[in-house]
Amino acid sequence: MSSICDLFGRRDFIRIGSLGSLGITLDRVLRAGTKKNISVILLWQSGGCSHVDTFDMKPNAPAEIRGEFKPISTNVPGIQICEHLPLTARQADKFTILRSMTSKENDHDRAITYLLTGYAPLPTLGFPSMGSVVAKEFGAKDGLPPYVVVPDSVPEYGAGYLGGEYNPFVAGNPNVNGYKVRDLTLPTDIDWTRVGNRRWLLEKIDSQFRAIDASPEFAALDRFYHSAYSLLSSPAAKKAFDIEAEPGSVRDRYGRTPVGQGCLLARRLIEAGVRFVTVSKGKLNYDTHGDNFNTMKKILLPEFDPAFATLLQDLHERGMLESTLVLSTGEFGRTPKVNGAAGRDHHCKAWSILLAGAGIGGGRVLGATDNTATEVTDLPTKPEDLYSSLYSILGIDPRHEYQTPIGRPVKVIDGGSMIPGLVA
Repeated sequence: MSSICDLFGRRDFIRIGSLGSLGITLDRVLRAGTKKNISVILLWQSGGCSHVDTFDMKPNAPAEIRGEFKPISTNVPGIQICEHLPLTARQADKFTILRSMTSKENDHDRAITYLLTGYAPLPTLGFPSMGSVVAKEFGAKDGLPPYVVVPDSVPEYGAGYLGGEYNPFVAGNPNVNGYKVRDLTLPTDIDWTRVGNRRWLLEKIDSQFRAIDASPEFAALDRFYHSAYSLLSSPAAKKAFDIEAEPGSVRDRYGRTPVGQGCLLARRLIEAGVRFVTVSKGKLNYDTHGDNFNTMKKILLPEFDPAFATLLQDLHERGMLESTLVLSTGEFGRTPKVNGAAGRDHHCKAWSILLAGAGIGGGRVLGATDNTATEVTDLPTKPEDLYSSLYSILGIDPRHEYQTPIGRPVKVIDGGSMIPGLVA
C-alpha cells in the first residue's frame, strides 16, 4: 500500500467497482487471532542512528571517535547518555539500553529487512515484519486495525509471504493542521443509507460468484468487507485517531513534530486496542554520512527526545507501560570514526537500542562494546535473538511455523534465543 488512499476513503470509492477494490485491499489489513494482552510501539530510526553520539558514548576515545557531543548523567546512577537527550535522561529508570546489537548486513534495504523481520533477506521469499506477525496472531479489536504505521509505509513494514491482508494500516502525518484519517470519514455527499444500499448490491453480486467458485477466498473476502465497514463506522476508531481531542499542553510535551505527534497517536491507538504501531520520521533520516553533528543536534535528537521521553512517562502514568512493549532502533549504527564530511557511515558490527515495558526492567545497560564502540565485547545480539525474545514476551512461539503460498513451512524466526537478563 503506497498511501492511505490505496486503502479507502476517496470520494468515488463507494461505487460498486471501487468497493470491490476496497474489499480486496482491506483483506490485507484486518485479519488476525488473539494472544497475550501486550501491545507494541516501535520507534523506527531509519537510516541507522549513531550509537556513539547517543547511548554508547566514548568520552575518553580520540576526538575522531568521540565526536562533538558530551555525555550527561541520567536519573540512574552510573548511566550516561548524550547531552542532547536531557528528557530521555530523566526517564532512564524506565528503559533498558542494549549496547550490543550486531548484524551482518551493511546495506540499508537488506539491513532494514533483517531488523524488521528477524530474517536475512532472500530474493525468492519475502518475510513478514514483526508488525504483520502480531497482526496475524492478535487480530483486530473494536473495529480498529491491529497494525498501524505513522506516517507512511515502506515495503519492509509489510507482510511478506503472509499476504497483503496483514499489511499495515497507514495513518498519515498527525502533525498537520486538521489531521484526519480519510479512511474513517465518508465523503460529504455520501451517507450510511447509500453505503448500505451499495453493500447489499455488492453482496448480491458476490453471491453469484460464490455459486460458481466455492474457493475459501470468497468467505475470507466477506470477513474483510465486514471489517472495512466496521472500521468506517467504528466510534472507537474515530475516537482513537482524533488526536486533536488531546489537550494542547500534552501535545506540546510530545513535541509538535511528526515523531512527537506520532508517538502521541501511538499511545492513543494502543489505548484503544491497536496491537502494533510503528512511528518513524521517514526513510533514511538517520543516514548521516555528512554533517552528522548538526543534523543530530538540530533536527533528529530534538525531535526524538521529547517524543520518546513523554511516551514512556505517559504510558507509566496511565498504568499502560506493563502492557506495552516499547522498542527504539534503526537497522544498524554509524561508524565510530568521523569521516571527512563530518559524518558517520554505515556500521553493522555494533549499535544500541532501547527497550521498555512488558516486564523489561528499567535503569539498566545490557551488553557492551570496546573502547571505540566498534566491536561488541559482551552479549552479542543478532536480530533473530531480538525477535525471538520479543515474540516470547508477547506469547508468540518463535518456533511456530507458517505456510508460504506454495505450502512451504517457515518458522516465525530462523533460530535465535532469549536475550539473557532482558526480562526483569
